Amino acid sequence: MDRTQLADFLRRCRARLQPAELAAAAKTRRRTPGLRREEVARLAGVSTDTYTRLEQGRGRHPTTHVLASLARALHLTDDERDHLYLLAGHEPPVPQEPTTTIRPSLRPLLARLWDYPAQVVSDLGVVLAQNPLSVALMGDLVSAHGWDRSFYWRWFARPETRGLFPAEDHAHHSRVHVADLRATVARRAKDKEVLEFVRALRASSAEFAELWDEHVVAVRRSDEKRFLHPEMGLIEVHCEILLTPEHDQRLLVYSAEPGTVSHDRLQLLGMLANQSPEDQAEAEAALEELEAMDRYPQEPFQF
Repeated sequence: MDRTQLADFLRRCRARLQPAELAAAAKTRRRTPGLRREEVARLAGVSTDTYTRLEQGRGRHPTTHVLASLARALHLTDDERDHLYLLAGHEPPVPQEPTTTIRPSLRPLLARLWDYPAQVVSDLGVVLAQNPLSVALMGDLVSAHGWDRSFYWRWFARPETRGLFPAEDHAHHSRVHVADLRATVARRAKDKEVLEFVRALRASSAEFAELWDEHVVAVRRSDEKRFLHPEMGLIEVHCEILLTPEHDQRLLVYSAEPGTVSHDRLQLLGMLANQSPEDQAEAEAALEELEAMDRYPQEPFQF
């Protein structure tokens, strides 16, 4: 707990509040800007002595309940609230409500990645948005319903959907999925939906239950993947994963090494995904030429 910085932060937040914004303080005269200490204490539901000691750097370690009340009384933003918790020696509160729509800040990023397969997923593996090239590579994952929108659920509860990946890669993906989901459950340990999701997976998949009991935890930040596309064949890609600060949504971007057959096939897939008949015809001709030349023999993928 940093008492000096906590006291300074509280004083500055109190000083910037305008009494006219609060009915209880609007009719009183004052010599200094902002609310009085007793007014903040009353709004937060704590004693004036408790709040005064915090502002003077003499207070006891405040509880999270007191910090939450002070954050509301001082009209703090989420970032300011988190800063308050850290200064007081507590971890900031983690949002418990699951996110069901893509964050506005991620939309323009996804739109600009037109030449890379990209998608936004929640921390439970629910696909929230895809760009056209992602749909062309992996299919439409957004229009599914219920838990089927989660690639964790599909992977373990519906193993028939694994056909998009080579069989020899399945064990690696299973371990990565479980380790990443473990980290999510730790962050959202009080979320009933998350706990029910894990219980349902354990009941649906013996493989998941066995891996879950190993208690391996690892937030996935990048990975190597191979896709078995029905038209293009094998496509090897690197998956870069960008996390939001809250870790509740991730932007997944797939890229292939330039000069490889996978890179060419991704480019052709992008052309085929275009609605222009001319582009589709050009891409199909290029694909036939590439298959005939077979100029990029691929070695077995190694993890």
